[in-house]
Amino acid sequence: MGECDTGYVDEIAYTFGYCDELNPLRLKLPLLYAGLVPPSVGNACELGFGHGVSVNIHAAGSSTQWHGTDFHPPHAHFAQQLAERAGSQAQLSGERFSEFCRRDDLPDFDFIGMHGIWSWISEENRALLAEFIQRKLKPGGVLYLSYNTQPGWTPMLPVRELMHRHFQIGAQSAQHDGMTAEARMAARIKDAVGFAQAVFATQPGYAVVNPLLAERVEAVSAERPEYLAHEYFNRDWHPMSFLQVASSLTAAGLSYGGSADYRDHVDEINLSAAQRALLAGIADTGLRESARDFCVNRSLRRDYWIKEPRTLTDDERDTALRAHRVILALPRASVALKVRGALGETTLPEALYGPILDALSSHRPVPLSDIERDVRARGITLAQIVEAVLLLISMGALLNAQHDAQISAARPSAEQLNAAICEQARHHDDVHFMVSPVSGSGVFMPRLPQLFLLARRHQMQQPAQWAEFAEAVLRADSESSQKAKASPSTVSLADLTAKAQRFAQLHLPLLQALGIA
Repeated sequence: MGECDTGYVDEIAYTFGYCDELNPLRLKLPLLYAGLVPPSVGNACELGFGHGVSVNIHAAGSSTQWHGTDFHPPHAHFAQQLAERAGSQAQLSGERFSEFCRRDDLPDFDFIGMHGIWSWISEENRALLAEFIQRKLKPGGVLYLSYNTQPGWTPMLPVRELMHRHFQIGAQSAQHDGMTAEARMAARIKDAVGFAQAVFATQPGYAVVNPLLAERVEAVSAERPEYLAHEYFNRDWHPMSFLQVASSLTAAGLSYGGSADYRDHVDEINLSAAQRALLAGIADTGLRESARDFCVNRSLRRDYWIKEPRTLTDDERDTALRAHRVILALPRASVALKVRGALGETTLPEALYGPILDALSSHRPVPLSDIERDVRARGITLAQIVEAVLLLISMGALLNAQHDAQISAARPSAEQLNAAICEQARHHDDVHFMVSPVSGSGVFMPRLPQLFLLARRHQMQQPAQWAEFAEAVLRADSESSQKAKASPSTVSLADLTAKAQRFAQLHLPLLQALGIA
């Protein structure tokens, strides 16, 4: 059903992105840090899963039983195919929320995730989802919710309205006749963004009092139509304040648990001393989070909400934190000790972070208790370790790690999903993530490394062989896509061989440690 019927732009499929915050393992560390009991996640649900890259990775990378829905048929079909190839038993449907949420065959859930959906659906659907969460989320269960928020989005509200009106008028335009529905939609989006650029080129008064908006509009113009269609051009588009969202979720029996963005748990990189002092004096959660959003000019919130949360004593909290495991996911020498928070880029102290990284240099899952033991002589405390680990995970240097029994259970389905993703790389450059059974999460993997791994799966052992295999695939793909053009593009075997050798030396050992290769 098209955009004119639902208000949701479905002529263009969404991107093939991955959202790590939808991984239930990720919620454990920030909830423990806040002194809250994280759930043991047996059943999980993702609402509005797009192409299903995240839900399939998380289903294949753990023993959690996943359910979910996305009403867009191409999305649901792609996700279902991935689930079938992985053998993960993920139950993924193409139902609308109004159908899915009223099913009587769904289990109660320990975790429910929604990435972005809350901002792009009608008030009626938000009420429906809130009722579903209230009814189906178990006591102690967690909701992950991300949504566009204010005040960061506030200046863009009239710009979006301007573009959307042009987009609506474009539906009646005859100049795109003869195109496919997808191409016609992409052209309408391009025209609407171009109109906003034209308005800003006249230096309107609104741009004068909001000088950063022109750069933001230019940034929008550089995005792909697949992203813009769903981010800006749905009929329902509601950047909501924390208090507005909290009103719905507290009525559904949930309490705010904390941010899913690990960087938010380290105030020093986000807030000035005066801001930290101000927020420390605010007891009310809603007022404090609202004031914090003003301080950092937040435009996207990533939040955990808990149904009937249980608190830990200090001793229980520290014991659970010490048992939490992480793994170094980059070469030790490649970890740049810089992190970007709301205050800009911060350089992290080598005296603190160096010893912690050294304790992880084996590239094996390590509990925080082992790190604490190794760095104790340097006077580094558990609190400092937890804060450092939060930031290192946010930077991609570390990954949360499952326990050994969970890793072993996840290996077969992770292997099957990774094989399916690598096989798709023969003909498509869509999915850029593979699943690690160690972390239960996605690991960024572009097409070329996928082809190298595919060559290894076909018993090619040497980097030169991987390069030759990749060259043949890319050349065939290039020639096929260039049939109507004068000449196909060429691929340098020498360049591919150098990349394959670098992959073998630097990346392959890490992928083996993560259970991907």
